[in-house]
Amino acid sequence: MAVVVSGMNSRGRVTAAVLALLLAVPVGAAAQGATPRSNEQLDTAESLEGNYLAAIVAGAGRDLGAASVYLREAIKGDPQNNDLLERAFVAFLADGAMPDAFRAADRLIQRDPSNGLAQLAVGIRALKQKSYATARNHLQRGGRGRAADITATLLTAWSYLGSGQPTRAVETLERLKGEASYNLFRDYHAGLILDAAGRKADAEKRLKSAYDSEKTTLRLVDLWARMQARNGDFEAAAATYGDFDRLLPNHPIVRDGLAKVAAKQAPARQVGNAQQGAAEVLYGLASAGNRQGDEAAALLYLRLAIYLDPNHDLAILTLGDILERARQPEDAVAVYEKMPTTSPLRPNAEIQAGLALENLGRSEEAVKHLTALIAERPDDVDALSALGNIYRSRKLFQEAADTYDKAIAKIASPGRANWDLFYFRGIARERTKRWPEAEADLRQALALLPEPLGRERALVLNYLGYSLVDQNLKLDEALDMLRRAVELRPRDGYITDSLGWAYYRLGRYAEATRELERAMELRPSDPVINDHLGDVYWKTGRKLEAGFQWNHARDLNPEPEDLVKIKRKIERGIEDGPNANAVEPKDPAEPKKDGG
Repeated sequence: MAVVVSGMNSRGRVTAAVLALLLAVPVGAAAQGATPRSNEQLDTAESLEGNYLAAIVAGAGRDLGAASVYLREAIKGDPQNNDLLERAFVAFLADGAMPDAFRAADRLIQRDPSNGLAQLAVGIRALKQKSYATARNHLQRGGRGRAADITATLLTAWSYLGSGQPTRAVETLERLKGEASYNLFRDYHAGLILDAAGRKADAEKRLKSAYDSEKTTLRLVDLWARMQARNGDFEAAAATYGDFDRLLPNHPIVRDGLAKVAAKQAPARQVGNAQQGAAEVLYGLASAGNRQGDEAAALLYLRLAIYLDPNHDLAILTLGDILERARQPEDAVAVYEKMPTTSPLRPNAEIQAGLALENLGRSEEAVKHLTALIAERPDDVDALSALGNIYRSRKLFQEAADTYDKAIAKIASPGRANWDLFYFRGIARERTKRWPEAEADLRQALALLPEPLGRERALVLNYLGYSLVDQNLKLDEALDMLRRAVELRPRDGYITDSLGWAYYRLGRYAEATRELERAMELRPSDPVINDHLGDVYWKTGRKLEAGFQWNHARDLNPEPEDLVKIKRKIERGIEDGPNANAVEPKDPAEPKKDGG
Protein backbone atom coordinates (compact mmCIF):
# COMPACT_ATOMS: atom_id res chain seq x y z
CA MET A 1 0.00 0.00 0.00
CA ALA A 2 1.46 3.34 -1.01
CA VAL A 3 1.35 5.73 1.91
CA VAL A 4 2.41 9.35 2.09
CA VAL A 5 2.08 11.94 4.81
CA SER A 6 -1.59 12.46 5.47
CA GLY A 7 -1.24 16.20 5.75
CA MET A 8 -1.28 16.54 1.95
CA ASN A 9 -3.96 19.07 1.11
CA SER A 10 -5.78 19.69 -2.16
CA ARG A 11 -3.03 21.98 -3.45
CA GLY A 12 -0.30 19.49 -2.62
CA ARG A 13 1.46 21.84 -0.18
CA VAL A 14 1.62 19.54 2.82
CA THR A 15 4.27 21.42 4.58
CA ALA A 16 6.23 20.49 1.48
CA ALA A 17 9.09 22.86 2.08
CA VAL A 18 9.50 21.54 5.57
CA LEU A 19 9.19 17.90 4.75
CA ALA A 20 11.87 18.37 2.13
CA LEU A 21 14.26 19.00 5.01
CA LEU A 22 13.35 15.63 6.52
CA LEU A 23 13.26 13.69 3.27
CA ALA A 24 16.53 15.07 1.98
CA VAL A 25 18.44 14.31 5.16
CA PRO A 26 18.21 11.05 7.18
CA VAL A 27 16.15 12.01 10.18
CA GLY A 28 17.30 11.94 13.77
CA ALA A 29 15.08 12.52 16.74
CA ALA A 30 14.89 12.38 20.48
CA ALA A 31 12.97 9.73 22.33
CA GLN A 32 9.20 9.98 22.40
CA GLY A 33 8.19 12.25 25.22
CA ALA A 34 11.79 13.28 25.92
CA THR A 35 12.46 16.84 27.00
CA PRO A 36 14.09 18.85 24.20
CA ARG A 37 17.56 20.15 24.84
CA SER A 38 17.58 23.33 26.83
CA ASN A 39 19.22 26.54 25.76
CA GLU A 40 21.72 25.97 28.53
CA GLN A 41 23.01 22.91 26.71
CA LEU A 42 23.33 24.64 23.35
CA ASP A 43 24.73 28.04 22.55
CA THR A 44 21.91 29.72 20.65
CA ALA A 45 22.67 32.69 18.44
CA GLU A 46 21.63 36.25 19.21
CA SER A 47 20.11 36.80 15.78
CA LEU A 48 17.25 35.26 13.83
CA GLU A 49 19.59 34.48 10.95
CA GLY A 50 22.13 32.82 13.21
CA ASN A 51 19.59 30.52 14.83
CA TYR A 52 18.03 29.68 11.49
CA LEU A 53 21.39 28.75 9.97
CA ALA A 54 22.27 26.77 13.11
CA ALA A 55 19.01 24.84 12.70
CA ILE A 56 19.86 24.05 9.08
CA VAL A 57 23.32 22.83 10.11
CA ALA A 58 21.82 20.72 12.92
CA GLY A 59 19.36 19.20 10.45
CA ALA A 60 22.16 18.40 8.04
CA GLY A 61 23.93 16.73 10.95
CA ARG A 62 20.78 14.68 11.63
CA ASP A 63 20.26 16.28 15.02
CA LEU A 64 16.63 17.39 15.16
CA GLY A 65 16.91 17.88 18.90
CA ALA A 66 19.31 20.73 18.31
CA ALA A 67 17.36 21.90 15.25
CA SER A 68 14.26 22.19 17.43
CA VAL A 69 16.08 24.37 19.96
CA TYR A 70 17.43 26.70 17.28
CA LEU A 71 14.09 26.95 15.49
CA ARG A 72 12.36 27.69 18.79
CA GLU A 73 14.73 30.62 19.26
CA ALA A 74 14.39 31.71 15.63
CA ILE A 75 10.61 31.95 15.95
CA LYS A 76 11.04 34.39 18.83
CA GLY A 77 12.87 36.67 16.43
CA ASP A 78 10.19 36.48 13.72
CA PRO A 79 6.93 35.12 15.18
CA GLN A 80 4.91 36.02 12.05
CA ASN A 81 7.07 34.01 9.66
CA ASN A 82 4.83 31.14 8.52
CA ASP A 83 7.58 29.24 6.73
CA LEU A 84 9.75 29.34 9.83
CA LEU A 85 6.85 28.23 12.03
CA GLU A 86 6.06 25.37 9.67
CA ARG A 87 9.66 24.17 9.71
CA ALA A 88 9.67 24.33 13.49
CA PHE A 89 6.37 22.43 13.73
CA VAL A 90 7.64 19.50 11.67
CA ALA A 91 10.98 19.49 13.51
CA PHE A 92 9.21 19.47 16.90
CA LEU A 93 6.94 16.64 15.81
CA ALA A 94 9.79 14.57 14.40
CA ASP A 95 11.80 15.22 17.56
CA GLY A 96 8.99 13.99 19.81
CA ALA A 97 8.63 17.41 21.45
CA MET A 98 4.85 17.09 21.46
CA PRO A 99 3.83 20.18 23.51
CA ASP A 100 5.92 22.41 21.23
CA ALA A 101 4.54 20.64 18.14
CA PHE A 102 0.93 21.15 19.22
CA ARG A 103 1.47 24.82 20.07
CA ALA A 104 3.02 25.37 16.66
CA ALA A 105 0.16 23.46 14.99
CA ASP A 106 -2.41 25.68 16.72
CA ARG A 107 -0.70 28.80 15.41
CA LEU A 108 -0.39 27.37 11.91
CA ILE A 109 -4.10 26.51 11.78
CA GLN A 110 -5.02 30.04 12.86
CA ARG A 111 -3.08 31.39 9.91
CA ASP A 112 -3.82 28.64 7.39
CA PRO A 113 -6.72 26.29 8.19
CA SER A 114 -5.83 24.18 5.11
CA ASN A 115 -2.55 22.97 6.64
CA GLY A 116 -3.34 19.27 6.64
CA LEU A 117 -0.50 18.02 8.83
CA ALA A 118 -1.24 20.62 11.51
CA GLN A 119 -4.94 19.69 11.44
CA LEU A 120 -4.00 16.02 11.80
CA ALA A 121 -1.76 16.72 14.80
CA VAL A 122 -4.39 18.81 16.58
CA GLY A 123 -7.02 16.18 15.80
CA ILE A 124 -4.78 13.52 17.39
CA ARG A 125 -4.38 15.70 20.47
CA ALA A 126 -8.16 15.97 20.75
CA LEU A 127 -8.48 12.18 20.46
CA LYS A 128 -5.97 11.80 23.27
CA GLN A 129 -8.02 14.20 25.39
CA LYS A 130 -11.26 12.32 24.53
CA SER A 131 -12.67 15.42 22.84
CA TYR A 132 -14.05 13.33 20.02
CA ALA A 133 -16.27 15.91 18.29
CA THR A 134 -13.35 18.34 18.24
CA ALA A 135 -11.12 15.63 16.81
CA ARG A 136 -13.58 14.96 13.99
CA ASN A 137 -13.78 18.64 13.19
CA HIS A 138 -10.01 18.90 12.73
CA LEU A 139 -9.77 15.63 10.79
CA GLN A 140 -12.51 16.73 8.39
CA ARG A 141 -10.81 20.10 7.82
CA GLY A 142 -7.51 18.45 6.95
CA GLY A 143 -6.13 17.81 3.50
CA ARG A 144 -7.68 15.82 0.71
CA GLY A 145 -6.22 13.10 -1.45
CA ARG A 146 -5.91 9.32 -1.27
CA ALA A 147 -3.68 9.10 1.79
CA ALA A 148 -5.35 11.97 3.63
CA ASP A 149 -8.82 10.54 3.04
CA ILE A 150 -7.99 7.04 4.27
CA THR A 151 -6.23 8.43 7.35
CA ALA A 152 -9.05 10.81 8.22
CA THR A 153 -11.71 8.14 7.63
CA LEU A 154 -10.03 5.56 9.84
CA LEU A 155 -9.34 8.03 12.64
CA THR A 156 -12.86 9.47 12.42
CA ALA A 157 -14.29 5.97 12.79
CA TRP A 158 -12.35 5.44 16.01
CA SER A 159 -13.51 8.84 17.29
CA TYR A 160 -17.11 7.63 16.90
CA LEU A 161 -16.28 4.58 19.00
CA GLY A 162 -14.93 6.99 21.64
CA SER A 163 -18.26 8.84 21.47
CA GLY A 164 -20.08 5.57 22.15
CA GLN A 165 -21.35 5.19 18.58
CA PRO A 166 -19.86 1.92 17.25
CA THR A 167 -22.52 1.57 14.53
CA ARG A 168 -21.69 5.04 13.23
CA ALA A 169 -18.01 4.11 13.41
CA VAL A 170 -18.51 1.05 11.18
CA GLU A 171 -20.71 3.04 8.79
CA THR A 172 -17.85 5.54 8.46
CA LEU A 173 -15.47 2.73 7.56
CA GLU A 174 -17.84 1.51 4.84
CA ARG A 175 -16.83 4.57 2.82
CA LEU A 176 -13.52 2.81 2.13
CA LYS A 177 -14.24 0.93 -1.06
CA GLY A 178 -12.64 0.18 -4.37
CA GLU A 179 -9.04 -0.90 -3.78
CA ALA A 180 -7.86 -4.09 -2.11
CA SER A 181 -5.89 -2.07 0.43
CA TYR A 182 -9.05 -0.14 1.34
CA ASN A 183 -10.91 -3.40 1.90
CA LEU A 184 -8.19 -4.65 4.20
CA PHE A 185 -8.11 -1.47 6.29
CA ARG A 186 -11.93 -1.39 6.40
CA ASP A 187 -12.37 -4.97 7.60
CA TYR A 188 -9.42 -4.87 9.99
CA HIS A 189 -10.50 -1.73 11.82
CA ALA A 190 -14.19 -2.63 11.68
CA GLY A 191 -13.30 -5.89 13.40
CA LEU A 192 -11.31 -4.10 16.09
CA ILE A 193 -14.05 -1.53 16.67
CA LEU A 194 -16.76 -4.18 16.92
CA ASP A 195 -14.60 -6.21 19.28
CA ALA A 196 -14.00 -3.19 21.52
CA ALA A 197 -17.78 -2.58 21.47
CA GLY A 198 -18.43 -6.15 22.65
CA ARG A 199 -20.00 -7.37 19.39
CA LYS A 200 -17.86 -10.48 19.18
CA ALA A 201 -19.64 -12.36 16.39
CA ASP A 202 -19.56 -9.38 14.02
CA ALA A 203 -15.98 -8.61 15.03
CA GLU A 204 -14.89 -12.16 14.32
CA LYS A 205 -16.41 -12.07 10.85
CA ARG A 206 -14.62 -8.84 9.89
CA LEU A 207 -11.25 -9.78 11.36
CA LYS A 208 -11.41 -13.19 9.69
CA SER A 209 -12.02 -11.46 6.35
CA ALA A 210 -8.99 -9.20 6.90
CA TYR A 211 -6.81 -12.13 7.96
CA ASP A 212 -7.84 -14.26 4.98
CA SER A 213 -6.79 -11.47 2.61
CA GLU A 214 -3.40 -10.86 4.27
CA LYS A 215 -1.84 -13.67 6.29
CA THR A 216 1.74 -12.39 6.22
CA THR A 217 1.33 -9.28 8.39
CA LEU A 218 2.44 -9.95 11.96
CA ARG A 219 0.09 -7.48 13.65
CA LEU A 220 -2.97 -8.87 11.86
CA VAL A 221 -1.91 -12.46 12.58
CA ASP A 222 -1.42 -11.69 16.28
CA LEU A 223 -4.73 -9.87 16.73
CA TRP A 224 -6.70 -12.58 14.89
CA ALA A 225 -5.06 -15.35 16.91
CA ARG A 226 -5.80 -13.43 20.12
CA MET A 227 -9.46 -13.24 19.18
CA GLN A 228 -9.54 -16.97 18.43
CA ALA A 229 -7.99 -17.73 21.82
CA ARG A 230 -10.37 -15.37 23.66
CA ASN A 231 -13.23 -17.25 21.99
CA GLY A 232 -11.81 -20.47 23.43
CA ASP A 233 -10.55 -21.88 20.12
CA PHE A 234 -6.96 -22.45 21.24
CA GLU A 235 -6.29 -25.02 18.53
CA ALA A 236 -7.18 -22.56 15.78
CA ALA A 237 -5.11 -19.83 17.46
CA ALA A 238 -2.11 -22.16 17.59
CA ALA A 239 -2.58 -22.94 13.88
CA THR A 240 -2.71 -19.23 13.04
CA TYR A 241 0.51 -18.55 14.94
CA GLY A 242 2.10 -21.72 13.56
CA ASP A 243 1.47 -20.75 9.93
CA PHE A 244 3.24 -17.44 10.49
CA ASP A 245 6.06 -19.13 12.42
CA ARG A 246 6.83 -21.25 9.37
CA LEU A 247 7.03 -18.07 7.31
CA LEU A 248 9.13 -16.08 9.81
CA PRO A 249 10.47 -18.47 12.46
CA ASN A 250 10.94 -17.61 16.09
CA HIS A 251 9.44 -14.11 16.25
CA PRO A 252 9.04 -13.10 19.94
CA ILE A 253 5.38 -12.12 19.58
CA VAL A 254 4.56 -15.43 17.92
CA ARG A 255 6.61 -17.37 20.48
CA ASP A 256 4.73 -15.64 23.28
CA GLY A 257 1.37 -16.28 21.62
CA LEU A 258 2.12 -19.96 21.03
CA ALA A 259 3.18 -20.41 24.65
CA LYS A 260 -0.01 -18.79 25.94
CA VAL A 261 -2.41 -20.77 23.75
CA ALA A 262 -0.54 -24.00 24.54
CA ALA A 263 -1.23 -23.25 28.22
CA LYS A 264 -4.89 -22.46 27.38
CA GLN A 265 -4.33 -18.80 28.29
CA ALA A 266 -6.15 -16.22 26.20
CA PRO A 267 -3.81 -13.33 25.33
CA ALA A 268 -5.22 -9.96 26.36
CA ARG A 269 -6.99 -7.68 23.87
CA GLN A 270 -4.44 -5.30 22.36
CA VAL A 271 -6.85 -2.64 21.03
CA GLY A 272 -9.74 -1.79 23.32
CA ASN A 273 -10.43 1.96 23.14
CA ALA A 274 -10.39 4.89 20.74
CA GLN A 275 -6.87 5.99 21.65
CA GLN A 276 -5.38 2.55 21.06
CA GLY A 277 -7.39 2.17 17.85
CA ALA A 278 -6.21 5.50 16.46
CA ALA A 279 -2.65 4.59 17.38
CA GLU A 280 -3.14 1.33 15.47
CA VAL A 281 -4.22 3.33 12.41
CA LEU A 282 -1.10 5.48 12.53
CA TYR A 283 1.18 2.51 13.19
CA GLY A 284 -0.25 0.61 10.22
CA LEU A 285 0.21 3.55 7.87
CA ALA A 286 3.71 4.17 9.22
CA SER A 287 4.67 0.53 8.69
CA ALA A 288 3.47 0.63 5.09
CA GLY A 289 5.38 3.85 4.43
CA ASN A 290 8.50 2.52 6.14
CA ARG A 291 8.51 -0.60 3.96
CA GLN A 292 8.41 1.64 0.89
CA GLY A 293 11.30 3.80 2.07
CA ASP A 294 9.23 6.79 3.22
CA GLU A 295 11.01 6.99 6.56
CA ALA A 296 10.34 10.67 7.22
CA ALA A 297 6.57 10.22 6.93
CA ALA A 298 6.74 7.01 8.98
CA LEU A 299 8.63 8.86 11.71
CA LEU A 300 5.88 11.47 12.04
CA TYR A 301 3.11 8.86 12.16
CA LEU A 302 4.99 6.82 14.78
CA ARG A 303 5.50 9.86 17.01
CA LEU A 304 1.76 10.49 16.95
CA ALA A 305 0.96 6.78 17.44
CA ILE A 306 3.14 6.50 20.53
CA TYR A 307 1.73 9.78 21.87
CA LEU A 308 -1.73 8.15 21.73
CA ASP A 309 -0.60 4.75 23.03
CA PRO A 310 2.75 4.87 24.87
CA ASN A 311 2.67 1.06 25.26
CA HIS A 312 2.40 0.25 21.54
CA ASP A 313 5.41 -2.07 21.47
CA LEU A 314 5.58 -2.57 17.70
CA ALA A 315 5.48 1.19 17.12
CA ILE A 316 8.33 1.65 19.61
CA LEU A 317 10.44 -1.04 17.99
CA THR A 318 9.79 0.32 14.49
CA LEU A 319 10.68 3.87 15.55
CA GLY A 320 13.91 2.67 17.14
CA ASP A 321 14.77 0.78 13.98
CA ILE A 322 14.19 3.88 11.83
CA LEU A 323 16.44 5.94 14.09
CA GLU A 324 19.18 3.31 13.94
CA ARG A 325 19.03 3.24 10.14
CA ALA A 326 19.16 7.02 10.17
CA ARG A 327 22.41 6.68 12.16
CA GLN A 328 20.88 8.04 15.34
CA PRO A 329 21.83 5.28 17.81
CA GLU A 330 21.64 7.49 20.90
CA ASP A 331 18.06 8.46 20.11
CA ALA A 332 17.29 4.82 19.30
CA VAL A 333 18.54 3.73 22.74
CA ALA A 334 16.22 6.25 24.39
CA VAL A 335 13.28 4.93 22.37
CA TYR A 336 14.05 1.27 23.17
CA GLU A 337 14.07 2.13 26.86
CA LYS A 338 10.37 3.04 26.51
CA MET A 339 9.46 -0.57 25.67
CA PRO A 340 6.98 -1.90 28.26
CA THR A 341 8.56 -4.44 30.57
CA THR A 342 5.65 -6.82 29.98
CA SER A 343 6.02 -6.85 26.21
CA PRO A 344 7.48 -9.94 24.53
CA LEU A 345 9.51 -7.44 22.51
CA ARG A 346 11.26 -6.10 25.61
CA PRO A 347 14.22 -8.52 25.25
CA ASN A 348 14.62 -7.49 21.61
CA ALA A 349 14.57 -3.82 22.54
CA GLU A 350 17.21 -4.40 25.22
CA ILE A 351 19.42 -6.25 22.74
CA GLN A 352 18.98 -3.53 20.12
CA ALA A 353 19.91 -0.94 22.74
CA GLY A 354 23.18 -2.80 23.33
CA LEU A 355 23.94 -2.86 19.61
CA ALA A 356 23.12 0.83 19.38
CA LEU A 357 25.60 1.54 22.18
CA GLU A 358 28.24 -0.26 20.11
CA ASN A 359 27.36 1.96 17.15
CA LEU A 360 27.88 4.97 19.39
CA GLY A 361 31.46 3.81 20.00
CA ARG A 362 30.64 2.92 23.61
CA SER A 363 31.99 -0.60 23.19
CA GLU A 364 32.71 -1.41 26.82
CA GLU A 365 29.25 -0.23 27.81
CA ALA A 366 27.69 -2.30 25.01
CA VAL A 367 29.50 -5.48 26.09
CA LYS A 368 28.63 -4.84 29.73
CA HIS A 369 24.98 -4.27 28.80
CA LEU A 370 24.69 -7.48 26.79
CA THR A 371 26.66 -9.50 29.33
CA ALA A 372 24.22 -8.39 32.03
CA LEU A 373 21.30 -9.45 29.84
CA ILE A 374 22.87 -12.88 29.34
CA ALA A 375 23.41 -13.23 33.08
CA GLU A 376 19.70 -12.54 33.59
CA ARG A 377 18.62 -14.73 30.66
CA PRO A 378 21.33 -17.37 30.13
CA ASP A 379 19.25 -19.19 27.51
CA ASP A 380 18.69 -16.07 25.39
CA VAL A 381 20.22 -17.09 22.07
CA ASP A 382 19.53 -13.66 20.56
CA ALA A 383 21.52 -11.88 23.28
CA LEU A 384 24.42 -14.30 22.86
CA SER A 385 24.32 -13.82 19.10
CA ALA A 386 24.34 -10.03 19.50
CA LEU A 387 27.37 -10.19 21.80
CA GLY A 388 29.14 -12.49 19.36
CA ASN A 389 28.42 -10.05 16.56
CA ILE A 390 29.95 -7.19 18.53
CA TYR A 391 33.11 -9.21 19.16
CA ARG A 392 33.24 -10.17 15.47
CA SER A 393 32.79 -6.57 14.29
CA ARG A 394 35.71 -5.59 16.57
CA LYS A 395 37.79 -8.44 15.07
CA LEU A 396 37.93 -10.27 18.41
CA PHE A 397 37.35 -13.52 16.57
CA GLN A 398 38.23 -15.96 19.35
CA GLU A 399 35.83 -14.25 21.75
CA ALA A 400 33.22 -14.22 18.99
CA ALA A 401 33.65 -17.94 18.30
CA ASP A 402 33.38 -18.77 22.00
CA THR A 403 30.18 -16.74 22.28
CA TYR A 404 28.64 -18.37 19.20
CA ASP A 405 29.55 -21.75 20.73
CA LYS A 406 27.37 -20.91 23.74
CA ALA A 407 24.50 -19.73 21.56
CA ILE A 408 24.51 -22.81 19.35
CA ALA A 409 24.71 -25.09 22.39
CA LYS A 410 21.35 -23.67 23.52
CA ILE A 411 19.60 -24.81 20.32
CA ALA A 412 18.23 -28.32 20.52
CA SER A 413 17.40 -28.63 16.83
CA PRO A 414 18.87 -25.93 14.55
CA GLY A 415 16.52 -24.67 11.87
CA ARG A 416 16.45 -22.10 9.12
CA ALA A 417 16.29 -19.22 11.62
CA ASN A 418 19.70 -20.27 13.02
CA TRP A 419 21.70 -20.21 9.79
CA ASP A 420 23.45 -16.96 10.70
CA LEU A 421 24.90 -18.39 13.91
CA PHE A 422 26.75 -21.08 11.95
CA TYR A 423 27.73 -18.56 9.27
CA PHE A 424 29.18 -16.12 11.75
CA ARG A 425 30.88 -18.82 13.79
CA GLY A 426 32.36 -20.13 10.54
CA ILE A 427 33.80 -16.69 9.84
CA ALA A 428 35.22 -16.43 13.36
CA ARG A 429 36.77 -19.89 13.13
CA GLU A 430 38.27 -19.16 9.69
CA ARG A 431 39.83 -15.99 11.05
CA THR A 432 41.35 -17.96 13.93
CA LYS A 433 42.90 -20.49 11.53
CA ARG A 434 40.47 -23.32 12.32
CA TRP A 435 39.55 -24.06 8.73
CA PRO A 436 38.08 -27.59 8.97
CA GLU A 437 35.65 -26.43 11.69
CA ALA A 438 34.94 -23.22 9.78
CA GLU A 439 34.14 -25.12 6.59
CA ALA A 440 31.79 -27.42 8.50
CA ASP A 441 29.96 -24.41 9.94
CA LEU A 442 29.64 -22.68 6.58
CA ARG A 443 28.31 -25.83 4.95
CA GLN A 444 25.85 -26.24 7.82
CA ALA A 445 24.64 -22.68 7.24
CA LEU A 446 24.07 -23.55 3.58
CA ALA A 447 22.17 -26.69 4.54
CA LEU A 448 19.82 -24.60 6.67
CA LEU A 449 19.12 -22.24 3.75
CA PRO A 450 17.18 -23.99 1.01
CA GLU A 451 16.91 -22.34 -2.37
CA PRO A 452 15.80 -19.75 -3.35
CA LEU A 453 16.78 -17.72 -0.28
CA GLY A 454 18.93 -15.44 -2.39
CA ARG A 455 20.65 -12.94 -0.15
CA GLU A 456 21.45 -15.30 2.70
CA ARG A 457 22.71 -18.11 0.45
CA ALA A 458 24.75 -15.62 -1.56
CA LEU A 459 26.56 -14.44 1.58
CA VAL A 460 27.46 -17.98 2.64
CA LEU A 461 28.41 -19.11 -0.87
CA ASN A 462 30.59 -16.03 -1.26
CA TYR A 463 32.51 -16.54 1.98
CA LEU A 464 32.91 -20.29 1.60
CA GLY A 465 33.82 -20.10 -2.09
CA TYR A 466 36.39 -17.37 -1.64
CA SER A 467 37.94 -19.09 1.39
CA LEU A 468 38.40 -22.29 -0.62
CA VAL A 469 40.05 -20.37 -3.47
CA ASP A 470 42.26 -18.55 -1.00
CA GLN A 471 43.56 -21.91 0.26
CA ASN A 472 43.74 -23.50 -3.19
CA LEU A 473 41.15 -26.11 -2.17
CA LYS A 474 38.29 -27.64 -4.21
CA LEU A 475 38.72 -24.96 -6.86
CA ASP A 476 36.02 -26.12 -9.26
CA GLU A 477 33.43 -26.23 -6.49
CA ALA A 478 34.64 -22.92 -5.09
CA LEU A 479 34.28 -21.08 -8.39
CA ASP A 480 30.84 -22.61 -8.87
CA MET A 481 29.88 -21.25 -5.46
CA LEU A 482 31.09 -17.76 -6.31
CA ARG A 483 29.36 -17.78 -9.69
CA ARG A 484 26.14 -18.91 -8.01
CA ALA A 485 26.49 -16.15 -5.41
CA VAL A 486 26.76 -13.60 -8.21
CA GLU A 487 23.70 -15.10 -9.91
CA LEU A 488 21.74 -14.72 -6.69
CA ARG A 489 22.97 -11.17 -6.06
CA PRO A 490 23.93 -9.74 -9.47
CA ARG A 491 23.81 -6.16 -8.20
CA ASP A 492 26.04 -6.78 -5.18
CA GLY A 493 29.39 -5.19 -5.99
CA TYR A 494 31.15 -6.85 -3.07
CA ILE A 495 30.21 -10.36 -4.14
CA THR A 496 31.13 -9.62 -7.75
CA ASP A 497 34.45 -8.31 -6.46
CA SER A 498 35.03 -11.62 -4.65
CA LEU A 499 34.53 -13.57 -7.88
CA GLY A 500 36.89 -11.24 -9.73
CA TRP A 501 39.49 -11.50 -6.98
CA ALA A 502 39.26 -15.28 -7.01
CA TYR A 503 40.01 -15.25 -10.75
CA TYR A 504 42.92 -12.90 -10.05
CA ARG A 505 44.39 -15.24 -7.44
CA LEU A 506 44.14 -18.11 -9.91
CA GLY A 507 45.98 -16.04 -12.52
CA ARG A 508 42.92 -15.86 -14.82
CA TYR A 509 43.36 -12.16 -15.47
CA ALA A 510 40.97 -11.71 -18.41
CA GLU A 511 38.07 -13.08 -16.37
CA ALA A 512 39.26 -11.14 -13.33
CA THR A 513 39.25 -7.91 -15.35
CA ARG A 514 35.71 -8.52 -16.57
CA GLU A 515 34.30 -9.15 -13.10
CA LEU A 516 36.26 -6.43 -11.32
CA GLU A 517 35.22 -3.83 -13.88
CA ARG A 518 31.61 -4.84 -13.32
CA ALA A 519 32.10 -4.64 -9.54
CA MET A 520 33.53 -1.17 -10.07
CA GLU A 521 30.40 -0.13 -11.95
CA LEU A 522 28.28 -1.37 -9.07
CA ARG A 523 30.42 0.18 -6.32
CA PRO A 524 32.48 2.98 -7.88
CA SER A 525 33.37 4.57 -4.54
CA ASP A 526 34.64 1.50 -2.72
CA PRO A 527 38.41 1.64 -2.03
CA VAL A 528 38.91 -2.14 -2.01
CA ILE A 529 37.29 -2.67 -5.41
CA ASN A 530 39.27 0.21 -6.91
CA ASP A 531 42.46 -1.29 -5.50
CA HIS A 532 41.69 -4.75 -6.90
CA LEU A 533 40.98 -3.34 -10.33
CA GLY A 534 44.32 -1.56 -10.18
CA ASP A 535 46.05 -4.86 -9.40
CA VAL A 536 44.58 -6.69 -12.36
CA TYR A 537 45.34 -3.77 -14.67
CA TRP A 538 48.98 -3.94 -13.53
CA LYS A 539 49.13 -7.67 -14.23
CA THR A 540 47.74 -7.18 -17.72
CA GLY A 541 50.23 -4.43 -18.59
CA ARG A 542 47.84 -1.51 -18.17
CA LYS A 543 50.14 0.21 -15.68
CA LEU A 544 48.95 3.78 -16.21
CA GLU A 545 45.37 2.71 -15.50
CA ALA A 546 46.58 0.70 -12.51
CA GLY A 547 48.15 3.82 -11.01
CA PHE A 548 44.95 5.76 -11.57
CA GLN A 549 42.87 3.11 -9.73
CA TRP A 550 45.32 2.92 -6.84
CA ASN A 551 45.36 6.70 -6.46
CA HIS A 552 41.58 6.69 -6.50
CA ALA A 553 41.51 3.91 -3.87
CA ARG A 554 43.91 5.91 -1.69
CA ASP A 555 41.56 8.92 -1.80
CA LEU A 556 38.47 6.90 -0.81
CA ASN A 557 39.41 6.52 2.87
CA PRO A 558 40.54 2.87 2.94
CA GLU A 559 41.30 1.00 6.16
CA PRO A 560 44.67 2.06 7.66
CA GLU A 561 46.36 -1.29 6.98
CA ASP A 562 45.07 -1.21 3.40
CA LEU A 563 46.28 2.35 2.90
CA VAL A 564 49.89 1.30 3.60
CA LYS A 565 49.72 -1.39 0.90
CA ILE A 566 48.05 0.94 -1.60
CA LYS A 567 50.69 3.65 -1.13
CA ARG A 568 53.44 1.07 -1.60
CA LYS A 569 51.93 -0.03 -4.89
CA ILE A 570 51.60 3.58 -6.07
CA GLU A 571 55.34 4.00 -5.46
CA ARG A 572 56.64 0.63 -6.68
CA GLY A 573 53.90 -1.27 -8.44
CA ILE A 574 53.25 -4.94 -7.61
CA GLU A 575 56.53 -6.51 -6.58
CA ASP A 576 56.53 -10.28 -6.12
CA GLY A 577 53.81 -12.80 -6.94
CA PRO A 578 50.17 -12.25 -7.74
CA ASN A 579 49.19 -11.49 -4.14
CA ALA A 580 51.98 -9.19 -3.00
CA ASN A 581 50.65 -6.06 -1.27
CA ALA A 582 47.13 -7.39 -1.87
CA VAL A 583 44.17 -5.87 -0.10
CA GLU A 584 41.70 -8.59 0.86
CA PRO A 585 38.13 -8.37 -0.47
CA LYS A 586 35.63 -6.70 1.79
CA ASP A 587 34.00 -9.25 4.06
CA PRO A 588 30.33 -9.33 3.06
CA ALA A 589 29.45 -10.31 6.62
CA GLU A 590 30.85 -7.07 7.99
CA PRO A 591 28.77 -3.87 8.11
CA LYS A 592 29.53 -1.58 5.20
CA LYS A 593 30.10 2.10 5.70
CA ASP A 594 26.98 2.86 3.68
CA GLY A 595 24.92 0.23 5.49
CA GLY A 596 25.06 -2.16 2.53
